[in-house]
Amino acid sequence: MGRGFIATVFCLLLLSGKAFAGWYQVENYEGSIGPNPVHLSLQRYASFGSGITVEGSYFYDARQSPIAIYGKADGQRLTLCEIADDKEFERVLVRGSKSPVDTTGCPFSLELGEDAATGNWSKGADKYPVTLKKVASLDDTGDLKLGGTVEIPFWAETATDRFAGIYTKSDAGICMTGLRVINKRKSKAVQEIGFDDPDCNAGMLMTPIYMNVQKWVEGGKDIIAVNFRGGGAGHTEDYAFSPKAKKYRKRK
Repeated sequence: MGRGFIATVFCLLLLSGKAFAGWYQVENYEGSIGPNPVHLSLQRYASFGSGITVEGSYFYDARQSPIAIYGKADGQRLTLCEIADDKEFERVLVRGSKSPVDTTGCPFSLELGEDAATGNWSKGADKYPVTLKKVASLDDTGDLKLGGTVEIPFWAETATDRFAGIYTKSDAGICMTGLRVINKRKSKAVQEIGFDDPDCNAGMLMTPIYMNVQKWVEGGKDIIAVNFRGGGAGHTEDYAFSPKAKKYRKRK
């Protein structure tokens, strides 16, 4: 996934007439799909385009690999589809489908309660109950609200790592104050990147929240970019993986 998609998404959102303020309504859950423990994060909005009103990211605890999801909300009932590959990701979540999205046959069917969500996940002959407990939330659509420890599972990943943003609230607002690099095999953080960000802009560019970290490969090295709002189209800070140091280092 290249860095150019952010400009595309940003321009589309500007044309929609939506403002920077009031973009994020996010709820995080943990629980299980059948016997398998999972973590799931959902962002709801009036419309992401093509009738999509929910986007999210989830991972099986045993695999630690984020799966992008999208779908529609009918009140507290959600129907969610999974992104199968990079081509579908580009078509549905980056460029946006030109025709209304059909969620018929998508695997997730959820009913949201005040502090929990239940439903089913089914694909082919496989069908499992879904049981989730809400553990954190973020809302900047009115009074700034933050509940629990908000850890956003970004869509970007490498062969060895996934990335999670820690969002906190301060006098300057809500933003990402730390980026955890989580080794998928070890299922634990091996690095945490902090930001010199007194204006609290990290991880708050006007995109789906799960797009606020990007990844690509340059010269054989994994590169990640953190998005910052502000200054029109915002800006990014790039970090390259150093095989010698075994960590990501900020590029100057």
